[in-house]
Amino acid sequence: MANAASGMAVHDECKLKFLELKAKRTYRFIVYKIELVQKQVVVEKVGEPTESYEAFAASLPADECRYAVYDFDYVTAENCQKSRIVFVAWSPDSAKVRSKMIYASSKDRFKRELDGIQIELQATDPTEMDLDVIRSRTN
Repeated sequence: MANAASGMAVHDECKLKFLELKAKRTYRFIVYKIELVQKQVVVEKVGEPTESYEAFAASLPADECRYAVYDFDYVTAENCQKSRIVFVAWSPDSAKVRSKMIYASSKDRFKRELDGIQIELQATDPTEMDLDVIRSRTN
C-alpha cells in the first residue's frame, strides 16, 4: 500500500524485523532506506544485540537520509532496568533537498507501520541524537 503523500510503500521485511527487535530483542538497531526505483522503504542494515550505540550512529550515512530504530536500554533513578524503542528520522544538512523532502513526507506513515515506538528524534547531525539527548527523553 503506497503512501498518499510520497507514493512510498513499506516492504514487509521492515515490519517483521521491527517486531523481532520489539518482541524478541533480536537486534539492537535497524536502519531503513527508501529505494526510489521500487518506491518503497526497505531494511538496509540490522545491528546485533551486542552492538554499541556508536556502531548504530556510524551506520547512518553522513550525506544521505535514513530512518532508524534503536533499542535503548537504561537504568532509572529507582535502579530499574528499562528499555525504550527510539525512532530516528536522520536527515543530515548535506543530504539532497529532494531526498529530505521524500523522507519527510513519508515519515509519518512509515512510523505508523512500526507499532511500539516510544521516542522520536529528528536529527540533522549526530549531536541531535546523542545518548544524552535520548536519556533526557526517557522520562
